[in-house]
Amino acid sequence: MLNESEYFEKAAATRVRVLSEALPYIQQFVGRKIVVKYGGAAMKDAALKEKVIRDVVFMSCVGLRPVLVHGGGPEINSWLDKLGIEPQFKNGLRVTDAATMDVVEMVLVGRVNKEIVSLINQAGGSAVGLCGKDASLITARPADEEGIGFVGEVTNVNIQILDSLVKAGHIPVVSSVAADETGQAYNINADTVAGELAAALGAEKLILLTDTAGILRDYKDVATLIPRLDIHEARQLIDEGIVSGGMIPKVNCCVRSLAQGVRAAHIIDGRLPHALLLEIFTDAGIGSMLVASEFMGNR
Repeated sequence: MLNESEYFEKAAATRVRVLSEALPYIQQFVGRKIVVKYGGAAMKDAALKEKVIRDVVFMSCVGLRPVLVHGGGPEINSWLDKLGIEPQFKNGLRVTDAATMDVVEMVLVGRVNKEIVSLINQAGGSAVGLCGKDASLITARPADEEGIGFVGEVTNVNIQILDSLVKAGHIPVVSSVAADETGQAYNINADTVAGELAAALGAEKLILLTDTAGILRDYKDVATLIPRLDIHEARQLIDEGIVSGGMIPKVNCCVRSLAQGVRAAHIIDGRLPHALLLEIFTDAGIGSMLVASEFMGNR
């Protein structure tokens, strides 16, 4: 058993090794935009939430330019319940009638967004909260699916406001509510918003925080994690049924962003403490990294 001085000596050596391993990644990504989709357990668990916030602030402090996009499904459901509105889903999409849309906008834009902004600012960052309506950041249109109400798709992204904010050292926090050209509000899938923003910004990375280890060959076995794949391999996994269910739209979101110029897309387990730092700043990473071509560089 280590005595106290040996323990602290070992812990200090570990910290030095970690920082040393992170250095080339910090140098490589300084000034680059990293779009993070924040959702799942990492939004619900207070301890995980604190670590995600600290990771984002760390990224900003070492010269990366993070942009955070968030959902807020559980909190929306909680408020719908309080207001006596029954949540309804069709093909995995929330059916968003006018009353539900009011709640979605209130919760995502007013409550969840401002809580994240406040936490980042308390941790020493400088966050600014936005939704798709602000400075016409995102223009929406109705989704193709019938019978789901005010669920939208992205038709246009105007990144001027985001560019101005990140160049000034701020951390934009974007909720996935946007309006069409008539001003009608729409609820848009937050993964989709993150992917479209990453593409429009020419981001270095798109990172999706999820409640799974990444892309698995056998969804029951974490040991079958696929650490790295290209667009062709990702599409093949969908065709073969290895990627299925809720993972399909996430992989398609990554593929679409890569096809539009994002250098790498990552699907990682947001339930792991400091998942963002482990994925970006270590040699092995912790999740699945997708790239446009097998010939593209390492993590």
